[in-house]
Amino acid sequence: MSSFDSGPKPKIAVVTGGHPFDVPAFRDLFQGMTRIEAYIQHLEDWVADAAQIRSLYDAVVFYSMYRQAPDDATRLALEGLGKSDKGVVVLHHALLSWPDWELWTDVTGLRRRGELEYAPGQTIETQIAEADHPVTEGLAPWPMVDEAYQTPEPDDASTVLLTADHPKSMRALAWTRMLG
Repeated sequence: MSSFDSGPKPKIAVVTGGHPFDVPAFRDLFQGMTRIEAYIQHLEDWVADAAQIRSLYDAVVFYSMYRQAPDDATRLALEGLGKSDKGVVVLHHALLSWPDWELWTDVTGLRRRGELEYAPGQTIETQIAEADHPVTEGLAPWPMVDEAYQTPEPDDASTVLLTADHPKSMRALAWTRMLG
């Protein structure tokens, strides 16, 4: 049993907004993760922090896509990322948020995030680049059907975990990096 299986479940803020998605399927995805407590919320609610619990989350997952610069309140909330040991996960189209904001570039490791081509409905063979990493330990390669993105690859400060060799996809599919 891993240490993740014992003790209290990590509390995860799942931040959405700026892009439509299948809400019931997304909720079911996180409800199926029985070893975490996921709190799905719109970016505005996470930023407002009405219950004053933002600091109590163990990690924040972003599944949002905002193309304009963040307002002052959002900027201040996001600037808090990297000032603690809390995890930050940026999923799918959230990589493209705030394309001209240097902080989000530091979070994602992607330079020139405004440069994008995508192709929906692609079958992508996912490969494990770092099989011994805690995030990918125990995973085997798998096919997935999803949008393929062509953007610049993550910078050298990133450790690539998952890759694909697909003509319409960037090579790196998942990576990790330190922030702050």
